[in-house]
Amino acid sequence: MPNTVTINKQIRPFKKKIIVSGDKSLSIRWVLFSSIANGISVAENLLISEDVMAAIESIKKLGIKVKFEKKKCKIFGNGVDGYKYKKNITLNAKNSGTFGRLILGLLINSKYSIKLIGDKSLSKRDFKRISDPLSEFGANFKLKNNKNLPLIIKGSSNLKSINYNENKGSAQCKSSVILGALRSNGTTIIKAKKSRNHTELICKYLKLPIKINNKKNYDQIKVSKAVRIKPLNYKIPSDISSSAFFMVLTALSKNSQLIIKNVNINPSRIGIINILNKMGIKINLINTKNYKGEKNADIEILSPKFIKPINCPASLTSEAIDEFLVIFLVAAKARGVSYFKNLSELNNKESPRLKWGSKILNKMGIKNIVTKDSIKIFGNPELKIKKNIVIKNYLKDHRVFMTSVVAALTFGGNWKIYDRDSIKTSFPNFLKIIKKLNKNDKKKKYY
Repeated sequence: MPNTVTINKQIRPFKKKIIVSGDKSLSIRWVLFSSIANGISVAENLLISEDVMAAIESIKKLGIKVKFEKKKCKIFGNGVDGYKYKKNITLNAKNSGTFGRLILGLLINSKYSIKLIGDKSLSKRDFKRISDPLSEFGANFKLKNNKNLPLIIKGSSNLKSINYNENKGSAQCKSSVILGALRSNGTTIIKAKKSRNHTELICKYLKLPIKINNKKNYDQIKVSKAVRIKPLNYKIPSDISSSAFFMVLTALSKNSQLIIKNVNINPSRIGIINILNKMGIKINLINTKNYKGEKNADIEILSPKFIKPINCPASLTSEAIDEFLVIFLVAAKARGVSYFKNLSELNNKESPRLKWGSKILNKMGIKNIVTKDSIKIFGNPELKIKKNIVIKNYLKDHRVFMTSVVAALTFGGNWKIYDRDSIKTSFPNFLKIIKKLNKNDKKKKYY
Protein backbone atom coordinates (compact mmCIF):
# COMPACT_ATOMS: atom_id res chain seq x y z
CA MET A 1 0.00 0.00 0.00
CA PRO A 2 1.46 3.43 -0.92
CA ASN A 3 2.30 5.73 1.95
CA THR A 4 0.52 8.68 0.32
CA VAL A 5 -3.12 9.66 -0.01
CA THR A 6 -4.51 11.48 -3.03
CA ILE A 7 -7.85 13.28 -2.68
CA ASN A 8 -9.46 15.07 -5.59
CA LYS A 9 -13.18 14.86 -4.79
CA GLN A 10 -15.16 16.67 -2.10
CA ILE A 11 -17.27 14.73 0.35
CA ARG A 12 -21.02 14.57 -0.24
CA PRO A 13 -23.68 15.31 2.43
CA PHE A 14 -24.05 12.54 5.00
CA LYS A 15 -26.13 11.54 8.00
CA LYS A 16 -24.37 8.86 10.00
CA LYS A 17 -23.53 7.40 13.39
CA ILE A 18 -19.92 6.37 14.05
CA ILE A 19 -17.70 5.05 16.82
CA VAL A 20 -14.13 6.33 16.98
CA SER A 21 -11.18 4.68 18.68
CA GLY A 22 -10.59 4.55 22.43
CA ASP A 23 -9.20 7.62 24.16
CA LYS A 24 -5.41 7.70 23.86
CA SER A 25 -4.77 9.66 27.06
CA LEU A 26 -6.92 7.28 29.11
CA SER A 27 -5.50 4.19 27.37
CA ILE A 28 -1.91 5.10 28.25
CA ARG A 29 -2.82 6.07 31.80
CA TRP A 30 -4.73 2.80 32.24
CA VAL A 31 -1.60 0.88 31.16
CA LEU A 32 0.60 2.74 33.65
CA PHE A 33 -1.73 2.60 36.66
CA SER A 34 -2.53 -1.07 36.00
CA SER A 35 1.17 -1.88 35.88
CA ILE A 36 1.64 -0.71 39.50
CA ALA A 37 -1.67 -2.05 40.82
CA ASN A 38 -2.00 -5.14 43.00
CA GLY A 39 -3.73 -7.72 40.84
CA ILE A 40 -5.28 -8.05 37.39
CA SER A 41 -6.73 -5.01 35.58
CA VAL A 42 -8.94 -5.42 32.51
CA ALA A 43 -9.61 -2.88 29.75
CA GLU A 44 -12.18 -2.93 26.98
CA ASN A 45 -11.91 -0.69 23.89
CA LEU A 46 -8.25 -0.02 24.59
CA LEU A 47 -6.75 2.02 21.77
CA ILE A 48 -4.47 -0.30 19.83
CA SER A 49 -2.08 2.23 18.34
CA GLU A 50 1.69 2.62 18.20
CA ASP A 51 1.67 5.01 21.17
CA VAL A 52 -0.28 2.63 23.41
CA MET A 53 1.68 -0.41 22.25
CA ALA A 54 4.90 1.46 23.09
CA ALA A 55 3.60 1.75 26.66
CA ILE A 56 2.66 -1.94 26.78
CA GLU A 57 5.99 -3.14 25.38
CA SER A 58 7.83 -0.98 27.92
CA ILE A 59 6.01 -2.26 31.00
CA LYS A 60 6.65 -5.81 29.75
CA LYS A 61 10.37 -4.98 29.80
CA LEU A 62 9.85 -3.95 33.42
CA GLY A 63 8.53 -7.39 34.32
CA ILE A 64 4.79 -6.81 33.93
CA LYS A 65 2.70 -9.53 32.28
CA VAL A 66 0.22 -8.38 29.61
CA LYS A 67 -2.34 -10.59 27.89
CA PHE A 68 -4.81 -9.85 25.07
CA GLU A 69 -8.04 -11.86 24.99
CA LYS A 70 -10.46 -11.12 22.14
CA LYS A 71 -11.36 -7.44 22.60
CA LYS A 72 -9.94 -7.16 26.10
CA CYS A 73 -6.49 -6.47 27.52
CA LYS A 74 -5.33 -7.78 30.89
CA ILE A 75 -2.40 -6.39 32.86
CA PHE A 76 -1.07 -8.36 35.82
CA GLY A 77 0.19 -5.68 38.21
CA ASN A 78 2.92 -6.42 40.74
CA GLY A 79 2.19 -3.54 43.11
CA VAL A 80 3.60 -0.05 43.61
CA ASP A 81 7.19 -1.27 43.78
CA GLY A 82 6.69 -4.25 41.49
CA TYR A 83 8.84 -3.24 38.51
CA LYS A 84 11.77 -5.59 37.97
CA TYR A 85 14.74 -3.38 37.22
CA LYS A 86 17.51 -5.05 35.25
CA LYS A 87 20.74 -3.72 33.82
CA ASN A 88 20.83 -2.25 30.29
CA ILE A 89 17.08 -1.75 29.83
CA THR A 90 16.08 0.53 26.93
CA LEU A 91 12.48 1.72 26.66
CA ASN A 92 11.20 3.10 23.35
CA ALA A 93 8.43 5.70 23.65
CA LYS A 94 8.31 6.01 19.84
CA ASN A 95 6.11 9.07 19.12
CA SER A 96 4.34 9.27 22.47
CA GLY A 97 5.06 12.36 24.56
CA THR A 98 2.39 11.24 27.02
CA PHE A 99 3.99 7.86 27.68
CA GLY A 100 7.57 9.15 27.42
CA ARG A 101 7.03 11.77 30.10
CA LEU A 102 4.65 9.87 32.41
CA ILE A 103 6.76 6.71 32.63
CA LEU A 104 9.66 8.76 33.98
CA GLY A 105 7.60 9.52 37.09
CA LEU A 106 7.40 5.76 37.74
CA LEU A 107 11.12 5.17 37.15
CA ILE A 108 12.52 7.54 39.78
CA ASN A 109 13.22 4.62 42.12
CA SER A 110 14.94 2.46 39.48
CA LYS A 111 17.86 0.48 40.82
CA TYR A 112 19.83 0.64 37.56
CA SER A 113 20.16 3.18 34.78
CA ILE A 114 17.38 3.02 32.19
CA LYS A 115 17.61 4.52 28.72
CA LEU A 116 14.56 6.17 27.16
CA ILE A 117 14.48 6.71 23.40
CA GLY A 118 11.89 7.90 20.89
CA ASP A 119 11.35 8.54 17.21
CA LYS A 120 12.72 11.53 15.29
CA SER A 121 9.81 13.77 16.28
CA LEU A 122 9.79 12.88 19.99
CA SER A 123 13.57 13.23 20.12
CA LYS A 124 13.20 16.93 19.25
CA ARG A 125 10.83 17.64 22.12
CA ASP A 126 11.73 19.16 25.48
CA PHE A 127 12.28 16.60 28.25
CA LYS A 128 14.14 19.00 30.53
CA ARG A 129 10.79 20.36 31.62
CA ILE A 130 10.14 17.02 33.32
CA SER A 131 13.68 15.91 34.26
CA ASP A 132 14.10 19.09 36.34
CA PRO A 133 11.23 18.44 38.80
CA LEU A 134 11.85 14.67 38.89
CA SER A 135 15.49 15.36 39.79
CA GLU A 136 14.28 17.15 42.90
CA PHE A 137 12.73 13.88 44.10
CA GLY A 138 16.24 12.37 44.01
CA ALA A 139 16.47 10.79 40.54
CA ASN A 140 19.45 11.45 38.26
CA PHE A 141 19.19 12.30 34.56
CA LYS A 142 21.47 12.59 31.59
CA LEU A 143 19.88 14.10 28.47
CA LYS A 144 21.13 14.73 24.95
CA ASN A 145 21.96 18.43 24.66
CA ASN A 146 20.71 18.73 28.26
CA LYS A 147 17.15 18.71 26.86
CA ASN A 148 16.29 15.89 24.47
CA LEU A 149 16.04 12.14 24.01
CA PRO A 150 17.75 9.80 24.29
CA LEU A 151 18.00 10.23 28.04
CA ILE A 152 19.24 8.06 30.88
CA ILE A 153 17.50 7.97 34.25
CA LYS A 154 18.83 6.36 37.42
CA GLY A 155 16.54 6.34 40.38
CA SER A 156 17.03 6.71 44.12
CA SER A 157 15.97 4.54 47.02
CA ASN A 158 15.51 7.64 49.19
CA LEU A 159 12.93 9.76 47.40
CA LYS A 160 11.78 12.96 49.07
CA SER A 161 8.69 15.08 48.47
CA ILE A 162 8.91 18.32 46.48
CA ASN A 163 7.07 21.57 45.79
CA TYR A 164 6.44 21.99 42.06
CA ASN A 165 5.06 24.94 40.09
CA GLU A 166 3.73 23.76 36.72
CA ASN A 167 3.14 27.01 34.82
CA LYS A 168 2.96 25.82 31.20
CA GLY A 169 -0.42 24.08 31.34
CA SER A 170 1.21 20.72 30.54
CA ALA A 171 -0.84 17.76 31.76
CA GLN A 172 2.08 15.48 30.89
CA CYS A 173 4.48 17.25 33.23
CA LYS A 174 1.89 17.53 36.00
CA SER A 175 0.97 13.85 35.67
CA SER A 176 4.58 12.67 35.73
CA VAL A 177 5.17 14.55 38.97
CA ILE A 178 1.97 13.07 40.46
CA LEU A 179 3.21 9.57 39.61
CA GLY A 180 6.60 10.39 41.10
CA ALA A 181 4.94 11.68 44.26
CA LEU A 182 3.08 8.37 44.66
CA ARG A 183 6.53 6.76 45.01
CA SER A 184 8.05 9.34 47.37
CA ASN A 185 8.17 9.94 51.10
CA GLY A 186 6.24 12.88 52.51
CA THR A 187 3.68 15.06 50.74
CA THR A 188 4.38 16.68 47.39
CA ILE A 189 2.59 19.97 46.68
CA ILE A 190 1.88 20.92 43.06
CA LYS A 191 0.63 24.30 41.88
CA ALA A 192 -0.54 23.56 38.33
CA LYS A 193 -1.87 25.79 35.60
CA LYS A 194 -5.21 24.44 34.38
CA SER A 195 -4.83 21.44 32.06
CA ARG A 196 -6.52 18.09 31.43
CA ASN A 197 -7.03 16.19 34.68
CA HIS A 198 -7.35 12.51 33.73
CA THR A 199 -4.53 11.50 36.09
CA GLU A 200 -6.13 13.21 39.08
CA LEU A 201 -9.53 11.63 38.36
CA ILE A 202 -8.03 8.15 38.16
CA CYS A 203 -6.20 8.77 41.44
CA LYS A 204 -9.43 9.87 43.10
CA TYR A 205 -11.36 6.89 41.73
CA LEU A 206 -8.66 4.52 43.04
CA LYS A 207 -8.79 6.34 46.40
CA LEU A 208 -5.09 7.16 46.32
CA PRO A 209 -3.61 9.74 48.72
CA ILE A 210 -4.34 12.86 46.64
CA LYS A 211 -6.13 16.10 47.55
CA ILE A 212 -7.11 18.67 44.93
CA ASN A 213 -8.06 22.28 45.59
CA ASN A 214 -9.42 23.89 42.43
CA LYS A 215 -8.65 27.60 42.26
CA LYS A 216 -9.76 30.01 39.53
CA ASN A 217 -6.53 29.98 37.49
CA TYR A 218 -4.70 26.97 38.89
CA ASP A 219 -5.09 23.75 40.86
CA GLN A 220 -3.30 22.95 44.10
CA ILE A 221 -2.62 19.23 44.30
CA LYS A 222 -1.22 17.41 47.32
CA VAL A 223 0.05 13.87 46.80
CA SER A 224 1.47 11.39 49.32
CA LYS A 225 3.11 8.00 48.96
CA ALA A 226 0.83 5.15 47.83
CA VAL A 227 1.13 1.82 49.60
CA ARG A 228 -1.34 -0.24 47.59
CA ILE A 229 -3.29 0.39 44.37
CA LYS A 230 -6.38 -1.64 43.52
CA PRO A 231 -6.84 -3.04 40.00
CA LEU A 232 -8.45 -0.75 37.44
CA ASN A 233 -11.13 -2.35 35.27
CA TYR A 234 -12.01 0.15 32.58
CA LYS A 235 -14.13 0.44 29.44
CA ILE A 236 -12.24 3.12 27.56
CA PRO A 237 -14.54 5.77 26.00
CA SER A 238 -13.92 7.22 22.56
CA ASP A 239 -11.31 9.95 22.12
CA ILE A 240 -12.57 13.52 21.73
CA SER A 241 -9.34 14.54 19.98
CA SER A 242 -9.95 11.87 17.35
CA SER A 243 -13.64 12.80 17.22
CA ALA A 244 -12.68 16.43 16.54
CA PHE A 245 -11.74 15.67 12.93
CA PHE A 246 -15.21 14.28 12.22
CA MET A 247 -16.87 17.12 14.11
CA VAL A 248 -15.11 19.61 11.84
CA LEU A 249 -15.70 17.46 8.74
CA THR A 250 -19.43 17.66 9.50
CA ALA A 251 -19.31 21.39 10.26
CA LEU A 252 -17.65 22.10 6.91
CA SER A 253 -19.97 19.82 4.89
CA LYS A 254 -23.35 20.99 3.61
CA ASN A 255 -26.58 19.44 4.93
CA SER A 256 -24.77 16.89 7.09
CA GLN A 257 -25.42 15.37 10.50
CA LEU A 258 -23.23 13.10 12.59
CA ILE A 259 -23.51 11.30 15.91
CA ILE A 260 -20.30 10.05 17.53
CA LYS A 261 -21.02 7.43 20.18
CA ASN A 262 -19.73 7.36 23.79
CA VAL A 263 -17.05 10.06 23.69
CA ASN A 264 -15.10 11.23 26.73
CA ILE A 265 -16.21 14.81 27.46
CA ASN A 266 -13.93 15.58 30.38
CA PRO A 267 -14.45 19.33 31.09
CA SER A 268 -10.70 19.91 30.62
CA ARG A 269 -10.94 18.49 27.06
CA ILE A 270 -14.10 20.05 25.57
CA GLY A 271 -12.58 23.28 24.26
CA ILE A 272 -13.34 22.04 20.74
CA ILE A 273 -17.06 21.87 21.58
CA ASN A 274 -17.11 25.31 23.23
CA ILE A 275 -15.20 26.91 20.35
CA LEU A 276 -17.39 25.39 17.64
CA ASN A 277 -20.52 26.45 19.53
CA LYS A 278 -19.25 30.04 19.60
CA MET A 279 -18.71 29.80 15.83
CA GLY A 280 -22.36 28.93 15.23
CA ILE A 281 -22.09 25.15 14.93
CA LYS A 282 -24.83 23.28 16.76
CA ILE A 283 -23.52 20.46 18.95
CA ASN A 284 -25.73 18.40 21.23
CA LEU A 285 -24.55 16.12 24.04
CA ILE A 286 -26.80 13.07 24.31
CA ASN A 287 -26.90 10.23 26.86
CA THR A 288 -24.49 12.03 29.19
CA LYS A 289 -23.22 9.84 32.03
CA ASN A 290 -20.50 9.65 34.65
CA TYR A 291 -18.12 6.72 34.49
CA LYS A 292 -15.44 6.21 37.12
CA GLY A 293 -14.94 9.94 37.55
CA GLU A 294 -15.08 10.82 33.84
CA LYS A 295 -17.97 12.28 31.83
CA ASN A 296 -18.98 10.50 28.62
CA ALA A 297 -21.69 11.28 26.05
CA ASP A 298 -22.82 10.83 22.46
CA ILE A 299 -21.96 13.93 20.44
CA GLU A 300 -24.35 15.13 17.71
CA ILE A 301 -23.07 17.68 15.16
CA LEU A 302 -25.22 19.55 12.65
CA SER A 303 -23.64 21.46 9.77
CA PRO A 304 -24.49 25.19 9.95
CA LYS A 305 -25.71 27.52 7.20
CA PHE A 306 -22.79 29.82 7.89
CA ILE A 307 -19.84 30.01 10.30
CA LYS A 308 -19.12 32.95 12.57
CA PRO A 309 -15.57 34.19 13.26
CA ILE A 310 -14.23 33.98 16.79
CA ASN A 311 -11.91 35.94 19.04
CA CYS A 312 -11.05 32.79 20.94
CA PRO A 313 -10.85 33.25 24.72
CA ALA A 314 -7.43 32.35 26.11
CA SER A 315 -9.21 30.31 28.79
CA LEU A 316 -10.11 27.72 26.14
CA THR A 317 -6.54 27.23 24.94
CA SER A 318 -5.54 24.33 27.20
CA GLU A 319 -8.95 22.68 26.70
CA ALA A 320 -8.41 22.50 22.92
CA ILE A 321 -4.62 22.42 22.56
CA ASP A 322 -4.64 19.21 20.48
CA GLU A 323 -7.51 20.31 18.27
CA PHE A 324 -6.42 23.76 17.07
CA LEU A 325 -5.01 22.58 13.76
CA VAL A 326 -8.40 21.35 12.61
CA ILE A 327 -10.19 24.29 14.29
CA PHE A 328 -8.19 26.60 12.01
CA LEU A 329 -10.03 25.02 9.06
CA VAL A 330 -13.35 26.14 10.56
CA ALA A 331 -12.00 29.68 10.87
CA ALA A 332 -10.93 29.48 7.21
CA LYS A 333 -14.62 29.23 6.22
CA ALA A 334 -15.93 31.83 8.68
CA ARG A 335 -17.48 35.12 7.62
CA GLY A 336 -14.80 37.39 9.04
CA VAL A 337 -11.53 37.37 10.93
CA SER A 338 -10.79 34.89 13.73
CA TYR A 339 -8.05 35.33 16.31
CA PHE A 340 -6.42 32.63 18.46
CA LYS A 341 -3.81 33.45 21.11
CA ASN A 342 -1.61 31.87 23.81
CA LEU A 343 -0.72 29.03 21.43
CA SER A 344 3.04 28.76 21.99
CA GLU A 345 2.59 25.24 23.40
CA LEU A 346 1.40 24.13 19.94
CA ASN A 347 4.98 24.37 18.69
CA ASN A 348 6.10 21.93 21.41
CA LYS A 349 4.00 19.09 19.98
CA GLU A 350 4.91 16.34 17.50
CA SER A 351 5.66 19.05 14.92
CA PRO A 352 5.66 22.86 15.23
CA ARG A 353 1.87 22.81 14.82
CA LEU A 354 1.24 26.54 14.89
CA LYS A 355 3.65 26.96 11.97
CA TRP A 356 2.07 24.02 10.17
CA GLY A 357 -1.41 25.42 10.71
CA SER A 358 -0.31 28.63 9.00
CA LYS A 359 1.42 26.66 6.23
CA ILE A 360 -1.69 24.62 5.41
CA LEU A 361 -3.83 27.77 5.32
CA ASN A 362 -1.31 29.46 3.01
CA LYS A 363 -1.41 26.48 0.65
CA MET A 364 -5.22 26.72 0.63
CA GLY A 365 -5.12 30.44 -0.21
CA ILE A 366 -6.36 31.63 3.19
CA LYS A 367 -4.70 34.81 4.43
CA ASN A 368 -3.33 34.51 7.96
CA ILE A 369 -0.91 36.32 10.23
CA VAL A 370 1.06 34.14 12.63
CA THR A 371 3.33 35.06 15.56
CA LYS A 372 5.18 32.80 17.99
CA ASP A 373 2.00 32.33 20.04
CA SER A 374 -0.99 33.54 18.00
CA ILE A 375 -2.68 33.38 14.62
CA LYS A 376 -5.19 35.65 12.87
CA ILE A 377 -7.21 33.94 10.14
CA PHE A 378 -9.11 35.84 7.45
CA GLY A 379 -12.00 33.54 6.61
CA ASN A 380 -13.45 33.05 3.14
CA PRO A 381 -16.82 31.22 3.15
CA GLU A 382 -16.78 31.10 -0.67
CA LEU A 383 -13.39 29.38 -0.94
CA LYS A 384 -13.25 26.55 -3.47
CA ILE A 385 -9.78 25.18 -4.06
CA LYS A 386 -8.97 24.15 -7.64
CA LYS A 387 -5.18 23.75 -7.48
CA ASN A 388 -2.71 21.04 -6.54
CA ILE A 389 -1.59 20.93 -2.91
CA VAL A 390 1.18 18.72 -1.51
CA ILE A 391 1.65 18.06 2.23
CA LYS A 392 4.94 16.45 3.28
CA ASN A 393 7.98 16.74 5.57
CA TYR A 394 5.88 17.41 8.68
CA LEU A 395 7.70 15.01 11.03
CA LYS A 396 4.90 12.48 10.53
CA ASP A 397 2.60 14.42 12.84
CA HIS A 398 -0.68 12.49 12.77
CA ARG A 399 -2.75 15.63 13.33
CA VAL A 400 -1.18 17.40 10.33
CA PHE A 401 -2.13 14.40 8.19
CA MET A 402 -5.73 14.17 9.41
CA THR A 403 -6.25 17.95 9.21
CA SER A 404 -5.06 17.86 5.60
CA VAL A 405 -7.51 15.06 4.78
CA VAL A 406 -10.41 17.05 6.27
CA ALA A 407 -9.34 20.16 4.32
CA ALA A 408 -9.14 18.21 1.07
CA LEU A 409 -12.58 16.63 1.52
CA THR A 410 -14.32 19.91 2.36
CA PHE A 411 -12.57 22.67 0.37
CA GLY A 412 -11.74 20.79 -2.83
CA GLY A 413 -8.56 20.78 -4.87
CA ASN A 414 -6.18 17.99 -5.79
CA TRP A 415 -4.27 17.01 -2.64
CA LYS A 416 -1.36 14.65 -2.26
CA ILE A 417 -0.66 13.94 1.42
CA TYR A 418 2.44 11.98 2.39
CA ASP A 419 3.05 9.66 5.36
CA ARG A 420 -0.39 8.11 5.77
CA ASP A 421 1.17 5.70 8.29
CA SER A 422 1.50 8.62 10.72
CA ILE A 423 -2.06 7.87 11.91
CA LYS A 424 -0.85 4.58 13.39
CA THR A 425 0.36 6.51 16.45
CA SER A 426 -3.11 7.56 17.57
CA PHE A 427 -5.94 6.70 15.16
CA PRO A 428 -5.18 3.72 12.88
CA ASN A 429 -8.76 3.37 11.56
CA PHE A 430 -9.21 7.08 10.68
CA LEU A 431 -9.37 6.44 6.93
CA LYS A 432 -11.73 3.48 7.39
CA ILE A 433 -14.25 5.77 9.09
CA ILE A 434 -13.86 8.29 6.27
CA LYS A 435 -14.82 5.46 3.89
CA LYS A 436 -17.83 4.60 6.07
CA LEU A 437 -19.14 8.14 5.74
CA ASN A 438 -19.14 7.65 1.97
CA LYS A 439 -20.01 3.97 1.60
CA ASN A 440 -23.27 4.78 -0.21
CA ASP A 441 -21.41 6.86 -2.78
CA LYS A 442 -20.01 4.10 -4.99
CA LYS A 443 -19.16 6.33 -7.95
CA LYS A 444 -16.55 8.40 -6.15
CA LYS A 445 -13.20 7.35 -4.82
CA TYR A 446 -11.89 9.75 -2.22
CA TYR A 447 -8.38 8.39 -1.75
